Amino acid sequence: MTSSDLAQRIARTIRQDVQSSAAYAIQPSAGMVKLDAMENPFALPPELQHALGERLARVAINRYPVGKPGLATAIARHFEVPAGCSVMVGNGSDELIDLLSVACNVPGAAILAPLPGFVLYELSARLRGLRFVGVPLTAGFELDERATLDAIARERPALTYIAYPNNPTGNLYDERIVRRIVTAVGAQDGLVVFDEAYQPFSSRSWMAQLAAHPHVIVMRTLSKFGLAGVRLGYMAGAAALIEQIDKVSPPYNVSALNAEAALFALEHAEVFAAQAQVLRTERERLSAMLAALPGVTAFPSEANMILVRVPDSKRAFDGMKARGVLVKHIAGLHPLLANCLRLTVGTPDENRLMIDALRASL
Repeated sequence: MTSSDLAQRIARTIRQDVQSSAAYAIQPSAGMVKLDAMENPFALPPELQHALGERLARVAINRYPVGKPGLATAIARHFEVPAGCSVMVGNGSDELIDLLSVACNVPGAAILAPLPGFVLYELSARLRGLRFVGVPLTAGFELDERATLDAIARERPALTYIAYPNNPTGNLYDERIVRRIVTAVGAQDGLVVFDEAYQPFSSRSWMAQLAAHPHVIVMRTLSKFGLAGVRLGYMAGAAALIEQIDKVSPPYNVSALNAEAALFALEHAEVFAAQAQVLRTERERLSAMLAALPGVTAFPSEANMILVRVPDSKRAFDGMKARGVLVKHIAGLHPLLANCLRLTVGTPDENRLMIDALRASL
């Protein structure tokens, strides 16, 4: 088959919107101080590395994984999921977002989310054939209450996402506005999904309120907990609701190794909690150092990242990369993010290198 034959076959069989889209970009990071992906920078202590290795060696990898119910129970217990609610696990929260699109794809369904926000809300909606409704935040990255309520009344979205805190801005929204949006969505018979990916670093959560709001789902990932390489996400909500959504989940989507690693991590949660405390302290120290840099605006954050605006973001990004520090250049994602970089909070040494590189690149 010639290249032209293959091109013709692709043109006939692959959706046009897929052909014209770009793949999710992952920056090469070999040899760099990697502060672009909101990862936990701390490795497991050596003694836990050894214990985890021995435990994973005993997993029956010749069998299909059957550990999801036990893992869901352990997650519900550890994260204090309210009575009457249940947990569904997935291969990262990315898969859960897509499964929500599949389960809620009723005729004419729409998905609503603030912008700028996590790109997979829109990507999943479009690939699954749902309408996506993006509502721009205010200039201060707060929810535009009037525009959001108008969109809810007009579009009657099946799903409304509220990232809590938001990615890439890092902030928690005004709780009074959030509650009015939750009420409005409920009155339209829609669902609200609180994406609490950064829960280990945040001062607020909707988990305890689930029982009182049966149309609300809380979704989290264990990536920020410290298991980005394990790819494990979960969401909690009213048991009858989660039961319906779980029907579209592949039967063996969470590998036995991933499930066992997650159970191991929950049994040693104090180690990850201590790491999160270090990162929260470093976030405040980093924010203070950024505020002292001329021409740099650092926005408030309740995540393990800080959004900054600089006079020339491309120059700053290129300069930092040339100095061996990799951050995320997000100025092109949305007009509200003009000249913005997203900086992951790293170890004390990594943060010092990042500040030095940024200062030299302004």
